Amino acid sequence: MDGSIAPTLVASGAAAVSIATLLWALRVTDGARGAIAQWRTHAGELETKLGRADSVFGAHPGVVLIWEEGADIGDESDWGAPRAYGSTLALGSLLRFTDSSIASEPALRILHGLSGLEARNGSGQAVRLPAALARLRREGAPFSLRITSPGGVYIEADGRTAGPRAVVWITDASVKGVEENGAGGRLDDAMEVIARDPAAFLEMLADAPFLAFRLSSGMKLEWANKAYVAALEAKAVSTAIARNLLLDPQIAEQARRAMEEDAQVEDVRFVAIKGERRAMRIALFPVAGGVGGMAFDVTDLEEAKDNLQRHVKAHDETLNHLAEGVAVFGADKRLIFCNSAFAQMWDLDPAFLSERPAHGAWLDHLKERRLLPAHANYSEWRAGELALYQEVAELPDEPWVLEGGRTIRIARQRHPMGGLLLVFSDKTQELTLRSQYNHLLQTQKAALDRLYEGVIVFGLDGRLKLCNAAFQAQWGIEPAMLEGDVDFHALVQMCMPKFHKREVWGDIKARITDPSPAARQEFRGEMVRSDDTVLNFLTRPLPDGATLIAFIDNTAARRVEAALHERAEAFKAADRLKTDFVQNVSVQLRDPLQAIQGFSQMLAQRVYGPLNDRQQEHIDSVVQGAESLNKLVRDILDLATIEADELELDITAVDINSAVRDSAHLAMGRAKDTERKLTIECDPDIGVFGADDARVRQILFRLITNAVRETDAGDSISIKAERKGASVFFEVRDTGPGMSPADQAAAFDTFRSFDKEGAGLALTLVRSFVELHKGLITI
Repeated sequence: MDGSIAPTLVASGAAAVSIATLLWALRVTDGARGAIAQWRTHAGELETKLGRADSVFGAHPGVVLIWEEGADIGDESDWGAPRAYGSTLALGSLLRFTDSSIASEPALRILHGLSGLEARNGSGQAVRLPAALARLRREGAPFSLRITSPGGVYIEADGRTAGPRAVVWITDASVKGVEENGAGGRLDDAMEVIARDPAAFLEMLADAPFLAFRLSSGMKLEWANKAYVAALEAKAVSTAIARNLLLDPQIAEQARRAMEEDAQVEDVRFVAIKGERRAMRIALFPVAGGVGGMAFDVTDLEEAKDNLQRHVKAHDETLNHLAEGVAVFGADKRLIFCNSAFAQMWDLDPAFLSERPAHGAWLDHLKERRLLPAHANYSEWRAGELALYQEVAELPDEPWVLEGGRTIRIARQRHPMGGLLLVFSDKTQELTLRSQYNHLLQTQKAALDRLYEGVIVFGLDGRLKLCNAAFQAQWGIEPAMLEGDVDFHALVQMCMPKFHKREVWGDIKARITDPSPAARQEFRGEMVRSDDTVLNFLTRPLPDGATLIAFIDNTAARRVEAALHERAEAFKAADRLKTDFVQNVSVQLRDPLQAIQGFSQMLAQRVYGPLNDRQQEHIDSVVQGAESLNKLVRDILDLATIEADELELDITAVDINSAVRDSAHLAMGRAKDTERKLTIECDPDIGVFGADDARVRQILFRLITNAVRETDAGDSISIKAERKGASVFFEVRDTGPGMSPADQAAAFDTFRSFDKEGAGLALTLVRSFVELHKGLITI
């Protein structure tokens, strides 16, 4: 049978041992253990039982390799001539890891193929399969290896000795079993092996890495292998049988059901193994006189299932919290999952979703409700969507523009379990906001381009985000130079020919890239460029972290400012020169003028003797000229004192009525021509007010004198005084020819006279005296 495949005693997820061997071993223990004649008597019955277990034979996911006693062992590459037992499914699963071009027996092909794969023992150490197999055959050293294929599939290899034989169980972890009976091979081969050497298989079963046992029809333990005894922590098989140690109390009920139904019963339960809670897959099947059983530790598998279920549940809960709609269609193109956002997005009835609609049916359902993009040929488009389940180079991501302006973006990807995963994102609001943002940005740029000031905006990363046409014109930068990703340093290099002070540019950059509150402050400065242009700049932080910099051409304003400053300085110098001149002239004129006035008055009064008429006329002219000159000097001195801010008022209680009348009579008495009508309108009981009496009388005298000079004989002059609240109003009115608007505007200027008699200081002094009293005078 070298290289042949026979059905073996197996259950899902365990090492391969022939069930026929177990049935034989269990039956042998009922009578004389070594009697071949007893086996021949019950051979027919055993074959019948083996037929019922045929469905179990084909469920084993691996093969068993057996080396007989006396095989010569060369080096590690000498595989010998092992016999192979197992299902055709297991053989096919393991042959996929071999090279089909090698012309050899299946067993040798499997060993050769697995020897080149990565193998590790239970401690995680790397172990070569040929070396482990050689030690097993030479020294009887057992091993348990986990071999990893390039595709990530795990193969388990367990080596044990069964008497003088070496036995290796090789299991493909990806094979879970077969669903149909009759896939296990030929029963006559198994029977042939049992007939030839049943003791060898009994030894092999006793050393099997899984639990094997037999119960009597009364549900009592009759036999168990070493793994079973060790799991229940019994000292020996006899102890376990005597104490009737069962894996679980429910096994008896399961065994009865197997006998009643005359079929295999399989279940996964948690039992205590060596003080630990372990998940065991227990398979019970009827045998002659009782029930046979196998138990496989599937704790890791159950924990993996639980973890997978928890992950799936958490994954589903996470997807249900997403705003995007998610749907998964399986390999059969039917819906296997969708989150709540998907149902809400397409307004799908839960009853419709519970039917697991096909992808095409879902598309048809949306089309009926007008929820799909418009297509000229819907059938062709639908066929293209369903064709994406086939292998294509790239799954497209595309927008679906629906009626009413709604836009849905659909992203597709392959699902790990087959089929397609679809993600739907409602982009309507995003696109609307983006359109509005772009519109606002264009509007903003158009507005900035109309500004006279140059404006640039930098992001916190120092990259240029926006600039207007005025800035480009100010610095002579072509628009093409600002295209692409322009940082602050590159822009400074463009501006360097006109302004080269790097420290100023450094201060500006600090306001852009430094996020600290101290740096995020408004900063102002001035640039005097190489072309004599003066730019004032301002940096201002924006709410989004960007920084705006505005440049204002202040060249013209600076030039005007400099001109005005020069003019003001010239005016100050001229004013100082005028004041100095007036003071010097006044002082130099006062003493000679007093002498002239004194001597001329003495001569006019004929102190030194009589004068003839001609002399008297000349002396009177001298006296009159001296008085006029003396008055002018006094006015000049008063004006100089006021302009030097040295004139102080002597504030007293001024009798308003007395001041008005005395000033009027004095002015009219000194006039050469008094043929004018004088009217005084002043209440005798008007009272007093606080002022400098002399200056008030001087103000009224000069105004009345000016009115006399501006009128002719027959004209009238009126003087009015009245109290309004806390203020006193004086008014001098005449019926003369009046003044033009231009003359009125300049009437109070210094040395402006509109008659031939005055020097132009009278009204200037009047305004100065009024303003010293915090008053106001107008014409």
